[in-house]
This record gives sequence, C-alpha cells and structure tokens, in this order.
Amino acid sequence: MKSFKLTKEETGSEDNKGGNNTLASGIFVLILMGGGFWYFFGGGLETSTKTSMDNIYKQVSADAVQQYEIAKRQGDKIQICVQAGLVSAAYLQEKNESSYQQWKAIEKEDCSN
Repeated sequence: MKSFKLTKEETGSEDNKGGNNTLASGIFVLILMGGGFWYFFGGGLETSTKTSMDNIYKQVSADAVQQYEIAKRQGDKIQICVQAGLVSAAYLQEKNESSYQQWKAIEKEDCSN
C-alpha cells in the first residue's frame, strides 16, 4: 500500500515562524484594551468631557460679551442693562468669580442709568 502523506508544498502550510507575531499581536491588543478600559472607566473620558465643557462655557461668555458690545453700540439703555446681566450670568455659569464680580458692577452701573 502506498502512503498518501502530503509534503509541505502540497498542503500550502509553512513553518510556524509567525508564532512571535501572534504573541506580539496579542500583547498589542491587550495594551489597547487596557488603554480603552482606562479611558472609559479610569477618568480619561471624564477629563475629556470636563475640558470640552470648560471650553464651551468660555465660548458662551465670550459670545455674551460680544452681544453686550453690540447692544451698547445701539444705545438702548434697557437692552444694555439686560445684556450686562446676561454676561454676568455667563461668567457665573463658567465659575469665573473675578469676571462675574466685574460684570455685576458693570450691570449695576448700566441698569442704574
């Protein structure tokens, strides 16, 4: 009887030289998973969200100041008073105490006119 054992060329298989690549890939995947776990559960997402919110609050405050300047150029005293109040409220929301106090003083002065 004839043996039907196939050679490596006939089966298309190669030596297991990729074993190191598999180990390196496994370690890489574990590192990525660890980084993802830290980002979502270790505070990375929270830090990113806080930074984004801080930037939004600063942009809202800057927009409120620009709106106040437009109202001031128009000369309507009631609108100037209202916009000064909105600017102080924006700084209060931003938790910027020094700017809030400054704009409360401006609001008081504009609203007394």
